[in-house]
Parts: sequence; structure tokens; C-alpha cells
Amino acid sequence: MKEMKFGKLFLLLLLVFGIFQKGHSQNPQSREYTAIIEGFDWGPMVNKVVVGLNAPAKSVDMADYSVYAERSHDCAEVPVADAKGNRTVIFAYVSDSKGSRLEEGSFVTLILYVAPNLSICSALQYSRKAECRGNQWVNYKMTVTNNKTNQVWDKEKGRIMPIIDEFDLSGKYEYETGKSLTYAHFIPKKSASKAPLIIWLHGGGEGGTDPSIALTANKAFNYASPEIQKYFGGAYVLVPQTPGAWMHDKDGKTQSGNGEDVYNVGLMALIKEYVNAHPGIDKKRIYLGGCSNGGYMSLKLILKEPNYFAAGYISALAYQSQYITDAQINSIKNVPIWFIQSKDDKTTDPVKTAIPVYERLKKAGAKNVHFSFYEHVTDLSGMYGGENYYFNGHWSWIYSHANQSHTEYDGSEVLLNDKPTTLMEWTAAQAKK
Repeated sequence: MKEMKFGKLFLLLLLVFGIFQKGHSQNPQSREYTAIIEGFDWGPMVNKVVVGLNAPAKSVDMADYSVYAERSHDCAEVPVADAKGNRTVIFAYVSDSKGSRLEEGSFVTLILYVAPNLSICSALQYSRKAECRGNQWVNYKMTVTNNKTNQVWDKEKGRIMPIIDEFDLSGKYEYETGKSLTYAHFIPKKSASKAPLIIWLHGGGEGGTDPSIALTANKAFNYASPEIQKYFGGAYVLVPQTPGAWMHDKDGKTQSGNGEDVYNVGLMALIKEYVNAHPGIDKKRIYLGGCSNGGYMSLKLILKEPNYFAAGYISALAYQSQYITDAQINSIKNVPIWFIQSKDDKTTDPVKTAIPVYERLKKAGAKNVHFSFYEHVTDLSGMYGGENYYFNGHWSWIYSHANQSHTEYDGSEVLLNDKPTTLMEWTAAQAKK
């Protein structure tokens, strides 16, 4: 009798212990992951994932983990080849819940391989559908598996986007009744009384009402990076977004300077309102740049108000020279401008845009105009082929965001105070008199 009671008690203890163990291994928290999305020269990639551990650890083996990804969108079509697939884990380390490395911690961060030609890594999908045209955030679902313990994390807890998370994405400016522009902005962490303002105008694929896309689709957030901020001693960054495209006329058709767009008046009003609302901005150091559609609008605003901006930095200009009068050229010859474009740009032909505008400015007597003209847009990192890897020739803004432009039209170095300089170092040195 005593043996039976002891046996039952032993079985009961085993059952309770088993339930506890089962419950512990299936802790709901352990099933959640945090995705980390970082911006690269070619766009935002899901390049890290953070998962919780059941107990603190000091080391982790990346070979224990596998990651499977699925990309989808309610409107934009995701090609079948880019919709799902395995991700390659290239490193793993013990971390905190935000991915910062620790000697001992309760989380592990997996670093995932990314490349410009691997769409399965991308957090965006470009859509040509009228109802969701342009770049769209995809639903990015990951399944992380520990192949030793069979533990699975398949529910997204949140996302971390370095630098982008430092921007305020809630900006909205109504320039007419029922018509508004959204914008993202960054305020520098500095104590000086005045700081310059960097403005970036996105391209044709980043329109809409979500300014995070205007920030990340082509790495515009990098103007808030420590590397670029140091040239300015801290700078405000303003990234407006149009619901359509900057070059659209009243009928929604794209024009190249031969017509009147419907956004320049409202955009200029937004900029002035923003400057007036932030007394910390130095009005003598307001810099305006943009690419493609945004390059068109940058030049448009400089043509309309040449005395407002301290300098312009324009890549893949979409404003055709034939629609700019000699009088207009003469009116902006004293505005410092740096053009960037690639010879193989098939979208905004430099023969019709940047080349003649630059040459006309030089002929008019412009003393501080520069033009970095590339054979191709190549891999700046050197990890994917370097000079032998060609991006789309239209993507010359890569050099702007990475602050890699430093050459004149003839290939010589741009000089600042008789020393070679870069785009952002040069920009920071410009000021209205």
C-alpha cells in the first residue's frame, strides 16, 4: 500500500514537473522576435533578428539557428521568386532586447546576409498599380528556429530601424483646404543657438503619405547620421513627401519643366513654415537637395527663390534644360550647386538635363557650381564587386547619401580652401552673405 502511494506521488511529481518544463519551453515571450531593418545604398533590408532565450547565456552558436522569411502585401504584387525563402545567418551573438551585444544576456541577435540583388531581404516592394504605386512596406514574416532545441519564434514583437527611429514621422502640412504634404524631420542634439537645415526631396517612387518611405527607400535618413552631422556641427533634416510626384501637373501628368507642377507653392510654404516654427535654424544656411523628381523640384524652388537657399545638391536631375530660359540661368548663377549624375542614366537623360544646365551656368559666370559625372553607379562597399557591380544608372543619389561625391566634371577633385573636399563638407561650408 505504501509502495502504491509512493508510486502515485512520484508519478504526480513527474507530471507536475513535466507540465512546468513544457510551459517553460513554450513561454509566449520566447516565441516573439524583433526585426531590425537597416538602410543600405540600394534600400532598406531586414538584416538582423533578435529572439529571447529561456535563460541567460554567455555564448551562442549561429549554426544552431535557421531563418525562413515570407514577404507579402495586400496591394503590391510580390513576385513569386521574391515572396518566400531561407535567409542566411552569417553571425550570432548574445545581446539585449534591442540587439546590442552583451557579455551575458537573455537574447540572441542573428545577423542575416543581405545583397542588392536578393529581394527576399528587402522590406520594400515597388508597385506599378495605380492604387498603390511606388515603394510599399511589405508584410515581412520570419520564422526563426533553434534546430537543437526545436524552439521556434514566429511572431513579430516590434521593429527597430536605426537612425530612422530618431526622426519624427508625424509631420503634416495643409497648404490648401483638403490638400496636404506629409514630412519627416530630425532635430539635432546640440546646445548651439543656431544650426543649419538640410532638406531632401525624394524621387518619383517614394510619394504617398508615409514619410518613412521617403526616408528609407534611398537612404535619405543618412543626413542625420553622425558621419554627416559632424560637418555641420549638428543640423536639422527635413524630408517632405508628396502624395503623388513632384513633377505632376494639375491633370496628374508628368512634365519636365514645360508645364507647371501643382506642388511647388505648397512645398515652399511648408519649408518656410517649418523654418519659422524652429527658431534654432540658421536662415543663412538652408540647403536643398533631391533626386530625379526631387531633383526637378529642388531646381524649381531655387529658380523661383534663388535668395532663399544657401546651396543646392541635386542628383539625377529631371528638369530639362530646354525649358529654362537664359534669364533664369543668370538668376541662379551665384547659388552654389553641386550636380550628380551617371552617364548611363536611362531615366533622366543627362544630355537633356544636368549637362546643359551645368554648362550654361558655367558660361553665365557661375563660380561655385560643380558636377560629379560618373560612368556607372557602382558598389561603394566593395562587398558585391566594387567598380564591377553596376546599379541602375539612374541611382546616382547613392553617391550623395553616402557623401562619396568629390570630383568635378573633368574628373579632378573639387577643392574647398584649396583642399580636396566632399559633397557634404562643401555643402556645410556654404552660407548666404
